[in-house]
Amino acid sequence: MENTSNTGVQLLEVSSHSDEQRLDNFLLSRLKGLPKSHLYRLIRKGEIRVNKKRCKPDQRLVTGDIVRVAPLRLARPEAPLPPGDGLIQRLQASVLYEDDELMVLNKPAGLAVHGGSGVPAGLIEALRFMAGEGGYRELVHRLDKETSGCLLVAKTGKALKQLQAALKAGDFTKRYLALVHGQWPDTLTRIDAPLLKLHPHDGESYSRVDPQGKTASTLFRVRSRLPQATLIEATLITGRTHQIRVHAQYAGHPIVGDSRYTWDHDHAFKTVRSLCLHAEMLQFHHPETGQSVTVSAELPDNISSLLAK
Repeated sequence: MENTSNTGVQLLEVSSHSDEQRLDNFLLSRLKGLPKSHLYRLIRKGEIRVNKKRCKPDQRLVTGDIVRVAPLRLARPEAPLPPGDGLIQRLQASVLYEDDELMVLNKPAGLAVHGGSGVPAGLIEALRFMAGEGGYRELVHRLDKETSGCLLVAKTGKALKQLQAALKAGDFTKRYLALVHGQWPDTLTRIDAPLLKLHPHDGESYSRVDPQGKTASTLFRVRSRLPQATLIEATLITGRTHQIRVHAQYAGHPIVGDSRYTWDHDHAFKTVRSLCLHAEMLQFHHPETGQSVTVSAELPDNISSLLAK
C-alpha cells in the first residue's frame, strides 16, 4: 500500500507565532513530505496564494494572513513516538525559569536537544509534545548532547526572533564551567583561534583549529584547582561547534571525559566517561520587558562528585 495521501484545498491561517516568517519556511514546516523544489514550483505556478494574491517564496507573512494551498499528494509522515513518562518528569523537574515568552531548562547530560542521526526524539520534540496542540517551543541556541546546563527555549515566534537576534548581536552572556586536565595557567585568559567545522561521511561532525576556519574567541578564568585538574570558567564570545572543547584542547588542557578531543588516554581520569562541561549561566534581556534576566544551573553530579573526591 502506497504511503501517500491526497489533500483537498488547504486554508492555513498565520498565527502570531509565525508573524514575519518567510512563506517557504512556514509551508515546509506544515506540508511534511513535500520536496522544497516542488513547493517553489507550486508558488511559481500560482497554486499557492496569500490572501488570494500571487506570492513569492521569501514573502514575509503577518498574523491573520490566509495561505491557500491547492490540493496536493503528500507522503504520509510517520507518527512521532511520544516521549516516555520518565523523560517528561525529568524535563518538568529541570525547569529553572519560565514565563509566557520563554523557558530555561537545566538540560541533563546525555540528552540530545533534537532528534536525528539515530536519535528518534530529543528534548525539543518532548517539549512540543508536552505543550500540546497549538503550543510553540523552539530552541534559541543549542548544547552538545554530552553538555549539561542552561538551555533557552522560546515559547512564541516573536520571542524566538528577538532572542536569536540578540544572540547574533552579542547581547547575550553564556558562561560554562569545565574540568580540564592539568594546571590551567592563570595568565591564559583568552583564546582567539579560528575553527573549521568538518563533516565526515561516517560520523559526527567535529571542529579543529585551522586558519581557514571561522573566527572563534573564548574567555577563560580559573575557578579552583585540584592536584591533577583545574575547574575553569569559559565565556563564549562567538559560538562555534565544540568551541570550548577545541580551545581547551588547543591550550593543552582538554576537558575531562572528552573522548573526542583528548589525545592522551593514559591519565588520572581515564575511567571518566562523561564530559565535564556545564552551561552554568545565561544572561539576556527579556524580549517582552527588556529587563535583564540571569539564570544559573548547579553543577551536575558527574562534575561535583569528581570535585568532592
